[in-house]
Amino acid sequence: MFSHSRCLTRNFGRSLSAIRQGNNVLARRAAAALSASNSVIINSNNVKHNPRSSVFQIQYFRTSVAYRDEVVTVKTPAFAESVTEGDVRWEKAVGDTVSEDEVVCEIETDKTSVQVPSPASGVIEELLVPDGGKVEGGTPLFKLRKGAGAPKAAETPKAEAPAAAAPPPPSAAPPPPPPSSVGPIPTAMPPVPPVPAHALDSKPVSAIKPTPAPTAPVAQAEGGAKAARTESRVKMNRMRLRIAQRLKEAQNTCAMLTTFNEVDMSNITEMRKTYKDAFLKKHNMKLGFMSAFVKAAAYALSDQPAVNAVIDDTTKEIVYRDYVDISVAVATPKGLVVPVIRNVEGMNFADIENAINLLGEKARKNELAVEDMDGGTFTISNGGVFGSLFGTPIINPPQSAILGMHGIFDRPVAVGGKVEIRPMMYVALTYDHRLIDGREAVTFLRKIKSVVEDPRVLLLDM
Repeated sequence: MFSHSRCLTRNFGRSLSAIRQGNNVLARRAAAALSASNSVIINSNNVKHNPRSSVFQIQYFRTSVAYRDEVVTVKTPAFAESVTEGDVRWEKAVGDTVSEDEVVCEIETDKTSVQVPSPASGVIEELLVPDGGKVEGGTPLFKLRKGAGAPKAAETPKAEAPAAAAPPPPSAAPPPPPPSSVGPIPTAMPPVPPVPAHALDSKPVSAIKPTPAPTAPVAQAEGGAKAARTESRVKMNRMRLRIAQRLKEAQNTCAMLTTFNEVDMSNITEMRKTYKDAFLKKHNMKLGFMSAFVKAAAYALSDQPAVNAVIDDTTKEIVYRDYVDISVAVATPKGLVVPVIRNVEGMNFADIENAINLLGEKARKNELAVEDMDGGTFTISNGGVFGSLFGTPIINPPQSAILGMHGIFDRPVAVGGKVEIRPMMYVALTYDHRLIDGREAVTFLRKIKSVVEDPRVLLLDM
C-alpha cells in the first residue's frame, strides 16, 4: 500500500515537472504511468482527465487568505489646495470599539472641520498623534485592529443580564428595622436654661420644642462656595483664530464705511403669508425672508457692478465680475462660516431657498467642505435671527461689501401723512471706500429697499 502511494506521488510529481518543462515525451510517459495505476484520483478539483487525450489537464488555483485581527494604519485625508495643516480633536480613545464609518476624530483647519471615519469595524489600538497635535495630508493618525472587540461587545449585554438579575435575591431579605427616633443617649447633656414660671403656666410641657442645632457653619460653607471666583482656559481652535485674523486684516486693509436704511416689510410679509402654503406644497420647503434679500442683492449688484468688484492689491487692478456668488453667514458652535450660493443671478426664489436649506443642513452636520466656502463676491449677514436691532457688519475679505440684516419690529412710521404701525427692518451696508463711493453704496442699498418692499420691481426690471 505504501509503495503504491509512493509510486503515485512519484509519477504525479514527474508529470508536473514534465509539463512545466514543456517535455512532451516525458509528459506522455508520466501520464501513461499515472493512468496505469488504476486511475487513482488525487484531487478532483486540481486534476482533470480529458477523455480525448491520455494527458491529464492540471489546473492551478490561487486562494486568498482572509486575515482577522489585521492592524491597519489610518492616515490624514488630503486637504484642499488652500489648506496645508490642521489640529486633531479625538472623539475616541485607545481601546474603544468603533464601527465602520464611525467618526474617530476631527481635523480642524482654518476654514472647516474634516471628519475622519473608521475604515472598518474594530478596536482603536494606538493613537499616533496627541490631542490638539498638528497634522498634514497623509500623516498617520491611528492604528485600528479590524474585527477585534466586536464579538466581545455583543457578549457584554448577555453577560451583564445575569449580573443584573442577581441583585434581587438580597432584596427578598427582611428589611432592617427603622432607626430609633430617640437616637443614642449623649454622655454629657448640655445645660438647660431655666424656664420662667409664667411660660410653664401658659403652655403645656409638650409644646416646648428642643433647640435646633446651629446651622452657621453650613451657611458659611455655602456662602464661601458662592463667593468663589474661578477661571478656565480653553485653547482657541483654528477656525476661530482664522476668523479673528481675517477680521483684523479687513480692519487694517479696507477703508470701511457703513450706510443705513430701513425697509418696510409689510408687502413681503403679506406675500409670504398668502403663498407660504402653496409654496410648501409645490417645493416641499418653507418660504423665508432670506431668499427675498438674496435675490434683491443679486439684482442690485447687477445694477451697481462696483459693489460686486474687488481690488487686487498685488497688481493694483480692479476686478469686475459678471457673475454673482453670494456668501451667507451661518453661525455654528465652532465659529462663523460663510458658505457660498453660486450664480444667484439666474436663480428664482425656490432655487435660492433650496440652496440655503442644503448649505444650512451641511453646516449643522459639520459637513461643509472648503469648496463650499471658497469664492464669493458679496456677503449677507442676518443678525435678525438673534433679535438684533441695529449693527455694523465687517467686510469679509477679499470682498468689497457686506449687507447686514436685522430684526423685524413694529414701529410707528409716517405713511401718507399719517402715523401707522408697520413691521420695519434696519439694513446696513458696509463697503470698502477705496473702491466704492457713497453714491454707489447708497444707490445699492436703496435698490435693495425698493425690491424687498415691492417684489414686482423684479418683474418690471425697474
